[in-house]
Amino acid sequence: MSELAISYIEYDSIADPGPVGVVWQEHKLGVWVHEFFDEPWAGNSIDFNFLAGDPFHKLNLFVAAWFWYAVVAAVLYGAHQIFTKLAADRIGEGLGGFVVEATAALSILVYLAFLWLTGRWNQQSSVQGIFYSVLTGVCVGAGTIAFFLLFQKGGPLSAVPAILAGGAAIMAVAGILFFREPPSWQRIVGIAFAVIGLFFLRK
Repeated sequence: MSELAISYIEYDSIADPGPVGVVWQEHKLGVWVHEFFDEPWAGNSIDFNFLAGDPFHKLNLFVAAWFWYAVVAAVLYGAHQIFTKLAADRIGEGLGGFVVEATAALSILVYLAFLWLTGRWNQQSSVQGIFYSVLTGVCVGAGTIAFFLLFQKGGPLSAVPAILAGGAAIMAVAGILFFREPPSWQRIVGIAFAVIGLFFLRK
């Protein structure tokens, strides 16, 4: 593995708007630095790792590696609730939930077949992983039925974001208490607003 590391970068964005340049081209990445300092001034580092087996490795310079997956997940989950709302008055909650989960399982099966056929299979498993996946499936199935019932009882689609925010608050609390994630005032405020949002949904 060959590696290029740029540990510290410092610049005055007003006097010199471009001391570090990055040029994107197809299958190419060009980087140049105008100035070097004897002593590091910046608090954060930027590392560029060029893998010998993948010299054209794409670098995520401005967003976290998981960001676009989060965007896709948000769009798909939003569409999931819209279609659930449309289906709720046309199918029973039990049968509708079964169709949803069976279709989801089929979609995942197609994804696994794609990985297998293209030689990208990297799936691993363990007893604990299977156990927690089963619990996740139970929660997803029960949650799907709950949303069908919510819409069948006249619940508005616009209430879903606040409901999901309540779930986000539960995840945030679990992350702090059980996964030792550092608490911050922003997370605490977010949890408080999520609980307040659920309170306003009572009517």
